[in-house]
Amino acid sequence: MIKKLTIVDIARLSGVGKSTVSRVLTNDPKVKPETRQKVERIIAESGYVPSKSAQSMRGGSQKVIGVIISRLDSPSENRAVSSMLQVLYGHGYDVVIMESQFDRAKTSEHLKVLAKRHVDGVIVFGFTDIDLAAIEQWHNKAVLVAMDGQSVSSINYDHQKIIHKALNYLQQKKLTNIAFIGVDPSDKTTGLLRLQAYLDWCQQHDITATFQTGELHHESAYQLVDKVLDENTQGIVCASDTLALGVIKRLQECQRDDIVVTGVGGNELLSFLFPNVYSVDPGYRQVGEQAAKILIQQLLGELVDGTHITQPPL
Repeated sequence: MIKKLTIVDIARLSGVGKSTVSRVLTNDPKVKPETRQKVERIIAESGYVPSKSAQSMRGGSQKVIGVIISRLDSPSENRAVSSMLQVLYGHGYDVVIMESQFDRAKTSEHLKVLAKRHVDGVIVFGFTDIDLAAIEQWHNKAVLVAMDGQSVSSINYDHQKIIHKALNYLQQKKLTNIAFIGVDPSDKTTGLLRLQAYLDWCQQHDITATFQTGELHHESAYQLVDKVLDENTQGIVCASDTLALGVIKRLQECQRDDIVVTGVGGNELLSFLFPNVYSVDPGYRQVGEQAAKILIQQLLGELVDGTHITQPPL
């Protein structure tokens, strides 16, 4: 029985890498003409036919980007992905979206699957326990979002300025008794960095800090309100719009419409339902757009050393 040739065999016979053969098969314009001619000659002489399963895994597209988000129901990540897709689609890329569910093993497995599918690059939304080494293996074919990276390009939010902007807003209203409801500090970004920003601000302004942290869920924030609330409370800063919803619900039950609530996210629906709530926009859409542009620049060879950006709040 004659052995059926694989893409690995074609790569070996052509003297090129497997990824180069894959790019020739998908008519990638970045392949040098002389390389394309050599690979196509080997393909013609050997009678090699690409498997339909391999082609379907590429989605029938020349260019594919993998995007791994934390949660499909995350309003913040969805806003970033929305602007990200506009850029990627505009440059002729198809996109495969996968969900990590904040699971280290699941994220690493997604990256392995995307590597097997020979996607051109990946954009990964980071979280505290993520396996950075798995992402760094992609080198200049990856961008890390919402975390700082070292060996790969990254774009993060300015958590200190985000919280300070909310606090300054309350200060301008002559409010001084301001509490904070956030996320457990085991979460290094939304949790630790935003809590630390609140504590630093209180210290700078000689204000007594009153805070509680829990899960990134409105029910958690709802249950924490009574632990920070007293008759002198004038404002409550929340680490996210999701938490703000839980806080608002509890304050309504307590008939405390005198308390000003701030959130983080720039959620238009929150502002529409509760016009008195001030929500800081961290720049989710801008981050998504920049992440896509950075990755494309890297894939085109226009950005070799990578880049690290901190997005200020809007």
